Amino acid sequence: MDRLLDLTAGLSLVLGALVLASIRRAHIRVEYSVSWLAGALALFAVSRSPALLERAAGWMGLADAPLALVVVAGCLLLVILFRFSVIISQLKDDNIALAQRVAILEFHLQSLQAQSRIPE
Repeated sequence: MDRLLDLTAGLSLVLGALVLASIRRAHIRVEYSVSWLAGALALFAVSRSPALLERAAGWMGLADAPLALVVVAGCLLLVILFRFSVIISQLKDDNIALAQRVAILEFHLQSLQAQSRIPE
């Protein structure tokens, strides 16, 4: 189990470093990186505290602590994916509204151009 905890700690540190590097290179926005950093921090905390992992396994009714680690990691991933699904949905709605506003403005612009061409 120590190998699994060490591997999880290492992977959580790598994830945190990748997220921070992506922020620095402007590949990911800060507000979207918070979920990944929180997830990496939670995995690191769980992997460095076997007592916490045993307590979580007991709370979930699981006999094995490594299984509790997998469940915790899976739950964190689901929460992050749900958050990003909400963000993507909101961005899609905003893009649709923006496209509609641009179409209305183009229509008004064409109407004004057509009116200026027709002498009265």
